[in-house]
Amino acid sequence: MRKMLAAAVSRLLPRVAPKPASRMLGAAGTFADKATFDIKPCELYRLEEGPPATAVLTREEGLKYYKTMQMVRRMELKADQLYKQKFIRGFCHLCDGQEACCVGLEAGINPTDHVITSYRAHGLCYTRGVSIRSILTELTGRRGGCAKGKGGSMHMYGKYFYGGNGIVGSQTPIGAGIALACKYKGSSEISLTLYGDGAANQGQVAEAFNMASLWKLPCVFICENNLYGMGTATDRAAASTEYYKRGHFIPGLKVDGMDVLCVREATKFAADHCRSGKGPIVMELHTYRYHGHSMSDPGVSYRTREEIQAVRSKSDPIMLLKDRMLAGKLASADELKDIDADVKKEIEEAAQFAITDPEPALEEIAHHIYKDNPPFEVRGANPWIKFKSIS
Repeated sequence: MRKMLAAAVSRLLPRVAPKPASRMLGAAGTFADKATFDIKPCELYRLEEGPPATAVLTREEGLKYYKTMQMVRRMELKADQLYKQKFIRGFCHLCDGQEACCVGLEAGINPTDHVITSYRAHGLCYTRGVSIRSILTELTGRRGGCAKGKGGSMHMYGKYFYGGNGIVGSQTPIGAGIALACKYKGSSEISLTLYGDGAANQGQVAEAFNMASLWKLPCVFICENNLYGMGTATDRAAASTEYYKRGHFIPGLKVDGMDVLCVREATKFAADHCRSGKGPIVMELHTYRYHGHSMSDPGVSYRTREEIQAVRSKSDPIMLLKDRMLAGKLASADELKDIDADVKKEIEEAAQFAITDPEPALEEIAHHIYKDNPPFEVRGANPWIKFKSIS
């Protein structure tokens, strides 16, 4: 068990050494505009060169990334609390520990690019522009949710964000279809298609790879490898755990998914690859989730509490960014504490709204089946119950 723990932790530990800030502190109370940091090089497959091994972080970017990751972290912890209080029912999959993935991905693409993911969707939903309040309200099944309270944890959407998909791996061919639409329209937009290490063994993932490669679709296939598919370690479920090589004929990158700068730089590289007409690319984000697979999974029957705590203490994505910002003179500890306090307040206010907002009316159950359509009748539980569908 000790050897397993050491191996798991060693794969996640960053090798980071900050370089000197671009300019030293001037007068008291001022900060550096930017700093340059060494980041862990990506492992490459079928590529002659990859993302840079250094990254520039501005003060503005650092503060934004820090706040966004804290918002995702506290949102997920609040969702855990609301679930245990029975305000949230059904399935609920949390992504705390994986904040660098969603924040780094968003930092590396354009707002008009497209993102689709699995049921572990809350963080990406937020980074795509959906408010914390509407996400938590969707989780509690209330009218003010981003899907009007009808989607819940696994089915939430936003502009250029296509969910939240409950069937394992089902979003992968849809993501390839979105990339086909981008190419068909002649736009420079790309599709980011995310799936987990468990879904990587699905046949439809291989089918999507094949079609995307044949048609040179601008699709970045992203495997969020958090080391466990439900309660099964990757090496017990997959003959090959090198997920970035699973495209075979598609180039791939293996990225430190606990480092927001590594994810950002790799995403920029992958996005440029797709926009240049070279076709798809596979990106494996090596990350870790602190909660179990879902709220029904305590998460400690197939891994030890010591393993989780070791990752938290040595490679937590928020801690890594905070340490960099302080070392690079991009912020002060007090400033980051103020951000923490603001985030906590915003989350609490959003949660209060989420548990007091009214539930959607029963007569609205069939609304929004289609985006644009004349109203029509939908049969209910029996032929004598009818509901009106309104776009």
